[in-house]
Amino acid sequence: MADAAVPVTTRKDWSSDQDVRWCPGCGDYSILAAVQLALPELGVRRENTVFISGIGCAARFPYYMNTYGMHSIHGRAPAIATGLAVTRPDLEVWVVTGDGDALSIGGNHLIHVLRRNVKLRILLFNNQIYGLTKGQYSPTSEVGKVTKSTPFGSLDTPFNPVSLALGAEATFVARTHDMDRKHMMETFSRAHQHNGTAFVEVYQNCNVFNDGAFEQITSRATRDEMLIPLEHGRAIRFGADAERGVVMDAQGRLSLVNVADVGEDALLVHDEQRENPDLAFALSRLSRGPFEPTPIGVFRAVERPDYGSKMAAQVLEAQARKGPGDLAGLLKSGTTWTAG
Repeated sequence: MADAAVPVTTRKDWSSDQDVRWCPGCGDYSILAAVQLALPELGVRRENTVFISGIGCAARFPYYMNTYGMHSIHGRAPAIATGLAVTRPDLEVWVVTGDGDALSIGGNHLIHVLRRNVKLRILLFNNQIYGLTKGQYSPTSEVGKVTKSTPFGSLDTPFNPVSLALGAEATFVARTHDMDRKHMMETFSRAHQHNGTAFVEVYQNCNVFNDGAFEQITSRATRDEMLIPLEHGRAIRFGADAERGVVMDAQGRLSLVNVADVGEDALLVHDEQRENPDLAFALSRLSRGPFEPTPIGVFRAVERPDYGSKMAAQVLEAQARKGPGDLAGLLKSGTTWTAG
């Protein structure tokens, strides 16, 4: 429910006057539309909303939003967003990045913003390729990927972004895809509601350099059989008639079964609020790639104090004990001083 004090807006209000310049047919258009349609329903103000990006095709996003924004440095958007979020907790800060921007040069910044639990939302567009620089393999490209930079096939084991985020102790981790606007909007709304770092991987098709990378699981013809919806408190089932499901054995290993063979009571019940991320991590590893049944939705959503609040409390505590600092005195002091 939107705050009554916030003016009613529509997608048009959130859209800038800039021409959108992605390749025709790019999945980024669908993600942009989902964000612009979701924001009017969240009860937030445009003047209090900021989009920060790094470098890459996804990084053009701030230009197309009628909000504050910054097209920043390759891989450094989480660091810049951290500075803004902790000093201006009144703002709604979003980071838009890609698999190359976030998981290669920006990998260090990403894992630390996740573990710190800074209050911001990260949308990672994953197309498993470098699109802006014309088709080199990325940190999420599958083994054997033939590209301009790997003419004989890539040798690297790819990152699983959801697994990586969970390993970094992210408090909110989700996955959606660019072929389902409703699901994207619901997922972005959940991310917005989270008090901490919300990480959302978005499967996004690059129709020029990696067309059809997710088609086996996201096309309308296959998604019922290939996407496994995660709903908190409900047995994990999928298929056109919910005839398949997920079970866990005594060793914590997950497998796919026919519900008729094991019965409803044997199915794993999803618990996104489980403090230990082991179950969410196991679900993130259920598929070896976007060619097998793949979980979609919120993997983990737990509460932990956000970094900005803890930092503000620490500063207030220090001021209460020692009084306000003397910045002018510090700047005019010598090159050394005594602490303590």
